[in-house]
This record gives sequence, C-alpha cells and structure tokens, in this order.
Amino acid sequence: MFRRTFWFTAGAAAGVWATTKVNRKLKQLTPESLAAQAANKAIDAGHRLKDFALDVRDGMVQREAELDDALGLNAPELPELPPQARIVAIENHNHTKYSYNRNEDH
Repeated sequence: MFRRTFWFTAGAAAGVWATTKVNRKLKQLTPESLAAQAANKAIDAGHRLKDFALDVRDGMVQREAELDDALGLNAPELPELPPQARIVAIENHNHTKYSYNRNEDH
C-alpha cells in the first residue's frame, strides 16, 4: 500500500509541476507578454549601443591625443616673431606709370 501511495503522490507532484510550467510558458507567449519582452530587449540593446558609442568616442579622443603628442602638435606655442621688413623688388626711379592692360592698345 505504501508503494501505491508513493507513486500516486509522485505522479500528482509531477502533474502539478508540469501544469505550472506549461501555464508559465503560455503566459510568456501571449501578445502582451511578447510585446513587453521585445520592448525590454530593445531598451537593453539601446543601452548597450550607447555604451559602445561612448567607448568608441573615448578611444578616439585618447588616440587623437596620442597622435598629437607624436606629431608635436601639443607643444607650447613659440612667441611670435617680429614682422620682417618689406624688401622692394623693383624700384621705379622715373615714377612713370606703365599700363599693364593688354587690351589697351587694341
């Protein structure tokens, strides 16, 4: 008699467990539940994409600083040089004006 009671209880427990699992799965497959799951996954994907973009941006800034250091672009600026004196290439001693318009003769 003990053997029958054991198997009856084990069968009933297995039935309750299986029914509970099936009901949970059916609730997960309702349209509202599927929409909520999709929305949660989309939000998670958006957060991961934002984190990735921020990591890429930080890497770009770091690499740009490394390149600036390697090329010497972050060196302190030198003081400005004084302006150079202008050198006159051609001096016109006669002070006559010459017309450089090629169409003037025609």
